[in-house]
Amino acid sequence: MNSSRRQFLCRSALFGGALGIHPFLLNDKLNAAEPGDNKKLIFIFQRGGNDGINTVIPRGDSEYNNTNRRSLYLPESDALDLGNGFAQLNSAMAPMMSLYNSTQLTGVEGPGNLAVIHRVGYANQSRSHFDSQEYWEKGVPRDKSIKDGMFYRQLAVTRVLRTVENAFIAASISGSQLSGLRGEHPFPNFREADDFAFLGNDEQKGKFLGDLPRDGKNGKGVRGLYSSTSSLANSRYANLVKQTGQAMTNTLGTLKSAVDQGPYVPANGAVYPDSNLGEKLMEAAMLMKRTPVRVVGVNKGGFDTHGGQGGVNGKHGDLLGDIAQGFQALYLDLQDQWEDIIVVTMTEFGRTSKENGGGGTDHAEASTMFVGGGGVNGGVYNCDSTTWLDGDMFSKRGRYLARLTDFRAIFGEIFTKHFGNEPALLDSIMPGYNEAADDIPGDFRQLGIL
Repeated sequence: MNSSRRQFLCRSALFGGALGIHPFLLNDKLNAAEPGDNKKLIFIFQRGGNDGINTVIPRGDSEYNNTNRRSLYLPESDALDLGNGFAQLNSAMAPMMSLYNSTQLTGVEGPGNLAVIHRVGYANQSRSHFDSQEYWEKGVPRDKSIKDGMFYRQLAVTRVLRTVENAFIAASISGSQLSGLRGEHPFPNFREADDFAFLGNDEQKGKFLGDLPRDGKNGKGVRGLYSSTSSLANSRYANLVKQTGQAMTNTLGTLKSAVDQGPYVPANGAVYPDSNLGEKLMEAAMLMKRTPVRVVGVNKGGFDTHGGQGGVNGKHGDLLGDIAQGFQALYLDLQDQWEDIIVVTMTEFGRTSKENGGGGTDHAEASTMFVGGGGVNGGVYNCDSTTWLDGDMFSKRGRYLARLTDFRAIFGEIFTKHFGNEPALLDSIMPGYNEAADDIPGDFRQLGIL
């Protein structure tokens, strides 16, 4: 191996690790987008276990009172009417109403593009943060043998895994790969695309990346180094090294192209929250516009509110406000793609219905999800007088809110109705889906959010 290739391979291991592209993990297939496939998804994982009862208030349940929730109880003046005479939204999430409002739902003009879903969980709920987060992201509760993420698997079973042109079809905006996107063919993960900007002028940057071989001529630059396996002919890893290098250089080129378009300015007056989440969501929007990415995942921590939780203005209210302003900003910023986008929240479990002695809540079962997008049938699901009996706040073990819908049913609807996947694929995307749906059919009843 010549010195230039050896030196670059050493550097590529560093670049690849930072981007989440690891040598020797690729085989002869890489994810490629199907022609005309414009459907996209952004998932936001609310880490810590979100208090669904302080998020979407079950005003119609008499157990929601200032005895059970001394410091957390929200009077009607601190809640937003969702139009069904039962459920209200924590007023810290007022920006969400930009998506939710419609003349049919609230009598206020708006798109009606937000599904507010209560009582979501899964059977035999784990109350371990790590375990339950993994179950959600992998789409398979109670099976630790599963290694691939749910979103990774959805891409892997629905894409032609041959070309490197679409190696950048998914990304984690995170310091490490999110479990939901983890798999045999790693997708990029990074905190900011700017981190991978190249030094030098345009000519120098172009020479660094170079070109693939064409018309009988050798390739140049980084792309040229990985255009053949001739110098690795005696290595059983030759094809793997070549594919790793091509995927890595394609990703670097994609990020360079995105960054070279200049500072990102959100459209339509969108204002992202002044927070780490806001930065990640603005980065996600930039990628949606400037790259071929189809799935982006981000984290928002802090939801493990055992003490000092607060109602509207406290710690939990701040977290909810961050999520709501993020949704509103994405809705405004991505208007030209809104019909093709889903923005969805996830959280590992809900929290106890009764406030604890420290002014907080503890690990429980069901919580809320928000699903926004141009194709979403807005409204409240699982929190109305027909689905929520009086006292249901304590319907599980006399302490928790029991689930009505398995989270996999929500994603089953997203995969089939948004991405257009065949229902028969759901058992491959979320192994065990069919058996679970047969065992507890009520949990898998589709809500009609799309």
